[in-house]
Amino acid sequence: MTISLERDAHGLLVFVDAAGERHAGVQPVRAFPLSAPGEGVALMSADGHELAWLDAPDALDAASHALLDEELSRREFMPRIRSIAGVSSFSTPCDWDIVTDRGATRFTLRSEDDIRRLGGARLLITDSHGIHYEVADMKALDRPSRRILDRFL
Repeated sequence: MTISLERDAHGLLVFVDAAGERHAGVQPVRAFPLSAPGEGVALMSADGHELAWLDAPDALDAASHALLDEELSRREFMPRIRSIAGVSSFSTPCDWDIVTDRGATRFTLRSEDDIRRLGGARLLITDSHGIHYEVADMKALDRPSRRILDRFL
């Protein structure tokens, strides 16, 4: 099956299926964005129907794969926490000042339950607005950041 992705004149993602039919405005959706981000991507039509399933997105040609990665990164906004500068208190709710791969920010943590372990030293922290922040490796954080996290775990 030969398929490809491209952009139209309006910047929308276009899926070209094996029959050569073009589907504009498709949205890629990962099946398991946290546990298996490199596997299982559905290409959804503008009206929400699945047009194609990609077991291995790496099998796409280089240009299509680059477009897919670009579109997924827009859809899946999940900054990675590099360090924790401070917290307003060690009881929740509290404000966290952090530095991410996208810059410094502040968010409110409603409850300790909003910090989830993903396996190994990975964490997922959800702020009061539903934005997810990832700690890729808790052990790679600086000592003050780890101390703060330990108080909440």
